[in-house]
Amino acid sequence: MKKIFMFLAVMGLMTFTAQYAFAQDGDSLTTAESTEQVAFEPVAAAATEEAPAEAPMHQEIKRLFIEGGAGFMATIIACLVFGLAVAIERIIYLNLASTNTEKLLKKVEDALNNGGVEAAKDVCRNTRGPVASIFYQGLLRYDKGVEEVEKSITSYGSVQMGLLEGGLSWITLFIAVAPMLGFMGTVIGMIQAFDEIQRAGDISPTLVAGGMKVALITTVGGLIVAIILQILYNYLIAKVDGIVLSMEDASISLVDMIVKYQNK
Repeated sequence: MKKIFMFLAVMGLMTFTAQYAFAQDGDSLTTAESTEQVAFEPVAAAATEEAPAEAPMHQEIKRLFIEGGAGFMATIIACLVFGLAVAIERIIYLNLASTNTEKLLKKVEDALNNGGVEAAKDVCRNTRGPVASIFYQGLLRYDKGVEEVEKSITSYGSVQMGLLEGGLSWITLFIAVAPMLGFMGTVIGMIQAFDEIQRAGDISPTLVAGGMKVALITTVGGLIVAIILQILYNYLIAKVDGIVLSMEDASISLVDMIVKYQNK
């Protein structure tokens, strides 16, 4: 599943880059056509001049992306795309891993009382999720005593916890890298502004404003990406904690259930 989401993320990034290149070509053609029209009809354009309409949201985003610099903005967008791909994959995995532990415990207890350990194993085999897998590993060691069951549950629970937390480190990486790239764009924008001032030999508000605008756009882009991924990361952490808590609670109930079954 991870490979599928990473492939989709790469395809989405390539599509976005292609649309960006096409948009730049379209903007250049539109600019050339508008220049020709102004050259032929300067008086008519001045007579019919009206207040410019507000540009659509996607046009504003495209304009800010171009003004912020394709290099840095593309890397920031790449962090967002790959971070979202990992986050969506984790959300689907964790939702599939969620189990109604009370219902599962009831099924296992009924199977244990009516059909024995093998019937309880069949119930665990036919139920998806880490809780059922932990139950199955514990029931496999039933003949070796309660202590071995507890050790098996503890060991396999650690394995399942690692699987639940898999991929989250990549999201934290993108959360850290995106604002860093934005701040790097800020520094480079400031350097470009001072280079323009040095070449011009004069402090012009236009030169300073251009460099500052590029710097601020990259910073805002990096912060927006980090905020989006941080929200998803906190949701995933809360989801993992809830599953782990239910695993621990259900494991204790399973051990008690086995002890009760042995004492019959």
